[in-house]
Amino acid sequence: MELEEKQNLIVETLEDSKARDIQVIDVAGVSSFADLMVVATGTSTTHVRSTGNAVAQAFKDAGFPPLGVEAGPQPDWVLVDLGDAIVHVMTEAARAHYALEKLWDIKSTANSEE
Repeated sequence: MELEEKQNLIVETLEDSKARDIQVIDVAGVSSFADLMVVATGTSTTHVRSTGNAVAQAFKDAGFPPLGVEAGPQPDWVLVDLGDAIVHVMTEAARAHYALEKLWDIKSTANSEE
């Protein structure tokens, strides 16, 4: 699956799951482990978990299962590793605390609210 197709499936799945503030960040020039990072906000730990699971299932259904999915029992953050794309679904508090967009200091390439 091409990176643009991955991005489209990720964003579509996040939007269908009602994730908020979806940011797509191009990290190809500054990362050796991925080309794309997507960050989204869930409204609760249940929503974060179900949204991360929805992304993982969408890629399984497309024939490209994730390399890994990381989450705790009451997750405020779920990470879905799709190889060249990494998806982070976080509660609002976790997203504000970790500020991944500021960490990478990169302007997002897409925003679902535009």
